[in-house]
Amino acid sequence: MSELSSKHHTLIQALLSRGPLAEKDFNFIFEGVSGKNPANNKKLLNDQLLKINKELAFVQFELRGCRNQYDGKIYYGIVNNIADEQAKFGTQYSVPQIAFYKAVIEAIVQDETAQGSISNTDALNVSLEHQVQNGLSSQSQAGSSVIPMAFKNFSKTQKEKTLNELVRDRWLCSTSDGNVGLGVRSFLDLRSWFHNNDVPPCHVCNEAGVKADLCQNEECIVRIHNYCLRKKFSQKRVDKLCPGCGTEWPNPEPKSEFIEEDEGEDQNQPIQSQVPLSGSAKRKRPRNCKSESDAVNTGPSQPSQRVPDLRRSSRRSTRLR
Repeated sequence: MSELSSKHHTLIQALLSRGPLAEKDFNFIFEGVSGKNPANNKKLLNDQLLKINKELAFVQFELRGCRNQYDGKIYYGIVNNIADEQAKFGTQYSVPQIAFYKAVIEAIVQDETAQGSISNTDALNVSLEHQVQNGLSSQSQAGSSVIPMAFKNFSKTQKEKTLNELVRDRWLCSTSDGNVGLGVRSFLDLRSWFHNNDVPPCHVCNEAGVKADLCQNEECIVRIHNYCLRKKFSQKRVDKLCPGCGTEWPNPEPKSEFIEEDEGEDQNQPIQSQVPLSGSAKRKRPRNCKSESDAVNTGPSQPSQRVPDLRRSSRRSTRLR
């Protein structure tokens, strides 16, 4: 096993101590330790990240890049690739808090309008009981009788406190309209979870379309990130049509939503371990969506797993398992 140099260690420590970094901040640190601007040395950047990940793989960690679907910016962070019961010991959150996070995430990704957020009221009203029932499966017929008291007694006050902590730690975010959305750490960590729970992908980049624009045809399930739309339709001669059904696609709106994150002391806090997720819940669908930013390319991040092609079924019939 080849050893990493002090320069590699510096880059890893920066991500561990500060949490996920925006691309410009990550590039600044990379240039400081390597002496070269990664924007002009893509091959060097990719080679160094591959070398780091080869060593991090021995402890089931990965240095990964992702695009924040709310502001279109690229972020880099180190994530835990193990999502099991033992991984829970690496987080400061209690079991009920983790269950609450899972329930909020499920409610957000299952909104068929692809707005990428839910209201604070909806977040505080999510049920923790189905998280236990999903885990029980066929192991018990007792139903609610086996639900831990910690779950039953998890009050709205505790949920509100947890919500604030999850936003502070960037697992969730507060959107410009006051709703609750996914934080950059969730986009970094949950790529496999999005795939396993059949979150509909963006037609252009194949990443989960948590916040995306929808085809105007109600029978078509195509969704595309706003920044992917901007790149796809940037050429004047390209017809602005849905790639699935051919319906005319309206011009992408200007960037209209930014994440309001409390980064204060969090920048000096270590990255929390990945929160293991499983199961999902159904959610009714209103009809509305917003747009984000420009460009698409997650840089050296691990390629996303392909999601089954759902384009032949109608949007109304598409559901998450």
